[in-house]
Amino acid sequence: MANHKSALKRIRRNESKRVLNKYQHKTTRNAIKKLRELTDAKEAQAMLPSVISMLDKLAKNNVIHANKAGNLKSQLTKHVAAI
Repeated sequence: MANHKSALKRIRRNESKRVLNKYQHKTTRNAIKKLRELTDAKEAQAMLPSVISMLDKLAKNNVIHANKAGNLKSQLTKHVAAI
């Protein structure tokens, strides 16, 4: 157990940040799944920028690696173009 006030505060901050990261990551994964299931090209093109934005935010906050975000954006862009 932590012996210092600052360590206790760090534990609290880490827990709240973990919950927020988990929520954002799961929301993004659900958006990606929804985008991959779309068959209408106009809907997919309208949704793509918001999903790319979500991925960029996750990469910026180190929730996911920057290269993974780039790979996902590339795959999704190809998928939308092929519809």
